[in-house]
Formats: sequence, C-alpha cells, structure tokens
Amino acid sequence: MHFITGGAFNGKKAWVKENYGDRGTWLSAYQNQPFNVHHIGSNLLILEGVEVWLKKLTKTYDSNGCREIWKTTIHQWILWENAETHRDLIVIGNDITKGIVPMEKENRLWRDVTGWAYQDLAAKADKVDIIWYGLNQTIKKTGDEK
Repeated sequence: MHFITGGAFNGKKAWVKENYGDRGTWLSAYQNQPFNVHHIGSNLLILEGVEVWLKKLTKTYDSNGCREIWKTTIHQWILWENAETHRDLIVIGNDITKGIVPMEKENRLWRDVTGWAYQDLAAKADKVDIIWYGLNQTIKKTGDEK
C-alpha cells in the first residue's frame, strides 16, 4: 500500500497520475463512491478523498467507533492488495490536521479521527509520500513495496 497525503490542491492526484499512469480504477469520496474494494477487478486501485469518508463516519460514530471501523477497513484493503501478486493499492488523503484547531466539536472530532486514521495508514503502508506544491517527499519506504 502506498499512502499519499499533503495539502488540498497541492498536486496529489496529478502526482499519482504521473507516477502510476491512467491505468487502474479510481474510487473517489469526492464523487460519493464507496470504498468497497471487493468488486474491483483491476490490479491498480486508487482511493482518493479518505478525509471525506472519515467525516461521514464521524457523523454516526464516536472516535472509538470510527477507529475500529477504520482499522477493519484498512485490513480489508490490505487483504484485497495481497490477494493477487501484482496488485497495488494507492490511498490519497488531504492533510486536514494542521493549522488552527476547529472550534466546533464535530470538526475537532473529524480532525482527530483523520489524524489517527492517517497514523494507522502510515503504519501499515509500504510507502508514504507527502506532496506539497506538486513535489513529493518520501517519508517511509520499506524493502519490497510494490
């Protein structure tokens, strides 16, 4: 799994397309697509807008519920990726955890859950990149990442 984060409108999608091409399947929370990966037949899957999907979770569950669902979701994604030898999973999420802490309780919950979720993603990912202004910085790269 390759986790890519960075600021909004900083070129994450363009960077992914440049580095992975137009092959594969894109699922986007920005287009209200669910992140159900079981039906995906291609060997490259790109999930974008993770922070939007997390915000929907915070509308229904408390932080503990969100984290449990999130950990189960990551596990399912990893199972999908490992089911075939040449599968690659790319996960893109806007970094909403910097800056001023929101005053509204629901937005603070969303920010906190997103921060925890990104920590979980980074821990499980083979590679992690941050994209700022179209430039990447690799902050994690394990031995045999895909």
